[in-house]
Amino acid sequence: MAGRIPQHFIDELMVRTDIVEVIDSRVPLKRAGREFKACCPFHDEKTPSFTVSQDKQFYHCFGCEAHGTAIGFLMDYEHMDFVEVIEHLAARHGLEIPRESSAGHPERPGKGGGDLLDVLDKADRFYREQLRKHPNAKQAITYLKQRGLTGQTAARFGLGFAPEGWDNLINAAGNTESARQALEHAGLVNKRSTQGYYDRFRHRIMFPIHDHRGRVVGFGGRVLGDGEPKYLNSPETPVFHKGAELYGLYAARGAIKSTQKVLVVEGYLDVVTLAQHGIEYAVGTLGTATTRAHLERVFRYCTEVVFCFDGDRAGRAAAWRALESLLPSLGEGRQASFLFLPEGDDPDSIVNKEGREGFEQRIQAATPFSDFLVQQLAHQTDVTRMDGRARLIELAKPLVNKIPAGALKELLKDRLTGLAQTDRETLERLLDGHNQAAHATATVKRAPPSHGRVTVKRSPVRELLALVLQHPELAHIAHDTEELKQLQAPGIELLTEVIQTAIDTSGLTTAGLLERFRDHEHHRHLEKLAARAHITGEDRIEEELRWLITRLRVQLVDRRIEALKERSKEQEAREGRASESVKKQLDTLLKAKRELQTRGP
Repeated sequence: MAGRIPQHFIDELMVRTDIVEVIDSRVPLKRAGREFKACCPFHDEKTPSFTVSQDKQFYHCFGCEAHGTAIGFLMDYEHMDFVEVIEHLAARHGLEIPRESSAGHPERPGKGGGDLLDVLDKADRFYREQLRKHPNAKQAITYLKQRGLTGQTAARFGLGFAPEGWDNLINAAGNTESARQALEHAGLVNKRSTQGYYDRFRHRIMFPIHDHRGRVVGFGGRVLGDGEPKYLNSPETPVFHKGAELYGLYAARGAIKSTQKVLVVEGYLDVVTLAQHGIEYAVGTLGTATTRAHLERVFRYCTEVVFCFDGDRAGRAAAWRALESLLPSLGEGRQASFLFLPEGDDPDSIVNKEGREGFEQRIQAATPFSDFLVQQLAHQTDVTRMDGRARLIELAKPLVNKIPAGALKELLKDRLTGLAQTDRETLERLLDGHNQAAHATATVKRAPPSHGRVTVKRSPVRELLALVLQHPELAHIAHDTEELKQLQAPGIELLTEVIQTAIDTSGLTTAGLLERFRDHEHHRHLEKLAARAHITGEDRIEEELRWLITRLRVQLVDRRIEALKERSKEQEAREGRASESVKKQLDTLLKAKRELQTRGP
């Protein structure tokens, strides 16, 4: 398996890459002061609101709120994944991508993974040839015809046939021990408990699974007859991960982009049959629940996802699991709905009976995700009772807080406000709870300094995080991250992690710092902070940063003072007076607070 791309290489690539050049070659830019402008490529507009900062190596659209680095732009604009973008940029700069093994040592690029892909490609050709030429393929062909599939459709999806027998594939592609080991590593054969190997797929119709680049990475096999299991999938391998791949996505990309919609179903035959009837934007999960990785992948191509499930209890339970995975991926104009089918039917049976028009009418009438969420919550409570409405809010809290900030989240809160028969302020307070770390809600009232600043209520943690992201070169000012951690304020851990990263890696731009956090759970939040405007002018950024650090230190001293006061009260209640030691500590802290307020950091 190809190893992990070292972080130092990504850092170097970000230094060499100019976001203006990357975007300008695709979307012509015009200079506007220190920045560049264009009409946004991600939504329709007549007046340019898409800006690119060469200093920060970051783009932001004030119309649709799209923003990111050069890597993020290529992922969204070209529909590449992260590794593809790194490969593209490396080739552009004439660089060879180093790899690290699991132990962190350099590894030859492409080692292992390419071998497996070659083996899987050979197996794919073998299975397709068997469907055309094997004497016993007639049963498979008859089955496919009974399911309403044509030869053209079978060929389009590369359907194949694994004959009965224990060593058909081994005999065709495993003529050496190393070849047999490669077949085993690719999940195509199993090792016997005694000696030798045997074919994993036998007497089955074979559905090749392609990754987003069109390469065969695994197979699904549907048994012919009454054997078990009915469907058998390739195991997890270095090139195949069920939680990341979707059946039919590579073939459906064009239709998904043109309709701006994807239909997620559960079966291979559902995808194939729907495509034959003209519904070419369907993809299938691979015997697993829908994951966030699945959703982020399809949302690169479209703005709407429709989940299709059976209408029975099991189907609704599966839909609920999909909804939980969906919530963090919502926002930014994305939509989701749930289509529940009559019990005993599946997509391929219904589309065969009703045709494309009938099935698409069902899609149009699918239940919006918000309706499904509220219905499911309401079924678990009695909203005619006060305690039932309270339980409704408690059930909704972890779900609502998964949704990114934006219009969708606010509208859902409005709906819950009505259902719970409360006011918006109360609902906000109850939903916020203690899990708003990313939003750094430690709000302070700012006293106007001598420069005539206005009094505003702000979160110093959030403001400081935004400034460090936009000006990583100033991170050294907040060098004592261990002291900041003692504050234990919401968002402080994220803040100190960003500060320390910027200090440890000199020369990072905003984009380079953000790329360090691409896999972080709060990456999206960090991008939004990197894009936000400040009330402070650029000439006062360093002063502002120092002022915010001071505010956090004052908060820390205040907490220590309160703790000592409590200790003092306990001593007085217990012993009649506080100790001199406590009084001295309190005096020292009060003096330190006065100095911070008057002199700054």
